[in-house]
Amino acid sequence: MAHPYHDPDYLFPRLEAAGYLAPEQTASLRAKLAIPRRRGQDLVQWIHSLKLPRRDDPLRPLEEADILALVAGDRGWRFRRLDPLDLDMEVVTRTLPASFAGRRLVLPVEWDGKTLEVACYDPLDAELRQDVERACKTAIRLSVAPRGDIEQIIREFFGFKKSIAAAQDLLQGPSVDISNLEQLIRLQGIEGAHSDKHIQQAVDHLLQYAMEQRASDIHIEPKRNESVVRLRIDGVLHVVHRLPRVVHEAICSRIKAISRLDIAEKRRPQDGRLKIAWKDDEAEVRVSTVPVAFGEKMVLRLQSADILFRNLEELGFSPRDLETYTRFLQHTYGIVLMTGPTGSGKSTTLYSTLRHLNSPEINIVTVEDPVEMIHEDFNQIAVQPAVDVTFASILRNILRQDPDVIMIGEIRDLETARYAIQAALTGHLVFSTLHTNDAASAVTRLMDLGLPSYLIASTLLGVVAQRLVRMICPRCREELTVPADQLRALSCEVPDDPVRILRGKGCSYCRNTGYWGRIGIYEVLAVSDEIRKMIHDRADEMGIKRQAMKEGMTPLRHDACRKVLEGITTVEEVIRATAT
Repeated sequence: MAHPYHDPDYLFPRLEAAGYLAPEQTASLRAKLAIPRRRGQDLVQWIHSLKLPRRDDPLRPLEEADILALVAGDRGWRFRRLDPLDLDMEVVTRTLPASFAGRRLVLPVEWDGKTLEVACYDPLDAELRQDVERACKTAIRLSVAPRGDIEQIIREFFGFKKSIAAAQDLLQGPSVDISNLEQLIRLQGIEGAHSDKHIQQAVDHLLQYAMEQRASDIHIEPKRNESVVRLRIDGVLHVVHRLPRVVHEAICSRIKAISRLDIAEKRRPQDGRLKIAWKDDEAEVRVSTVPVAFGEKMVLRLQSADILFRNLEELGFSPRDLETYTRFLQHTYGIVLMTGPTGSGKSTTLYSTLRHLNSPEINIVTVEDPVEMIHEDFNQIAVQPAVDVTFASILRNILRQDPDVIMIGEIRDLETARYAIQAALTGHLVFSTLHTNDAASAVTRLMDLGLPSYLIASTLLGVVAQRLVRMICPRCREELTVPADQLRALSCEVPDDPVRILRGKGCSYCRNTGYWGRIGIYEVLAVSDEIRKMIHDRADEMGIKRQAMKEGMTPLRHDACRKVLEGITTVEEVIRATAT
């Protein structure tokens, strides 16, 4: 019987029956196979390399994993995708040598105390089980995984492990050129590295891996006997590595060096920055260190230009809210505020707004602590309290720079608020942020800082409150029916009948979370003449909110419910993001 990976008479009809390929596509494949070829060619890899559009989903190419899942189902094999976040590095790297794993395309993936699960590409290899059991010295069970997954894990896990092991004996990183303000670091990867720069390779791997996994933050945390590395992906932290305790300090020193921090200072918190480039992507990295019980903890926040600089239409505004918000941007003076907790997407909204406004005819100046993403068209000023360069001191002098648009990273005190008001009163469009729970609370927050209500009323154009919710995975979403009362409890306006919504059931693409990516939910308060009068008269936030809703403002939870009904997010995400 022919091997299923090599048999076109089995594989092509099976792909047609599954709805992956159309008859004309398989006919074209057969015609190409008529050309003299190497005997026993692996059709799975060949078809995967062609990137053929799937018949059932033309926007997705037919991938190796799709084909292997079909074959595994027909043969009764267990099929699995290999997610690095789900694997134990010690199980993967200590059981088999890298050379053996790479040569035989096998990978130990799970140990239950009795049996070792080994993922392989070709379970029909007659000698594979015997060879693996001999090498592992234990009973095994085989599962099938894509060749690309196996090769990637071998490359990343064994390469990283090699760097860490060598670093235990060699803990000196290379010197760093700190003359460049941008601090662009080009990651070299870990393939085929045979130099003594083991710590550099380990740090490069962490940064590279974080970018590949779409992580927003890297946490490097010292424990009593080890160091734990976690990535925050779509708002959730995942443990990705456990490092020897002796390597922790060297990795922190390397990161501090390239982000221009004091390597010797371990008793006080420090903040730095660097920029990294990997393949065609770049990211700004904000570095924060703080002393904790077992040493120095480090958090790196990654900001990609693709995330920070987006079209306003991509942020998640409803058509009505987008129209309201763009009206704010048509003014030449006044203040627009963004509110929300840390990690709610305020920076993305601000930077996307500045990109929308940017043109050769206007001068955009930003005052930030720190500068999150360098953009050559903006004049960006970093707050440096150590040399008395504060928000207030910069704003005292910024009007002499002839700005048209001013972005202030955060209004933290009365002095900063006064200078922001002064800038708006003198004909400048000002954007800034506050930490409040909703849009109306921003008004009372400014009053609490000590600003006169008449100044707020005369300059405030609008307030945008926002949160981030996870989006349903596009590859595993499914319909479900929920009682209308369940949605009404969240302030959703729905008919009496049971409502059909979507959820993600979990798949390898989304790491079985059911979610992929995040989107904003918004509450856009426009300051009308009536609301301006209420602000002048020092009305409370509930009164302002009621009037804004009467004028058409959509509260945060209502906007989130709209995204549930449109199949963008889930009820659970609405509850998580809007709970008070």
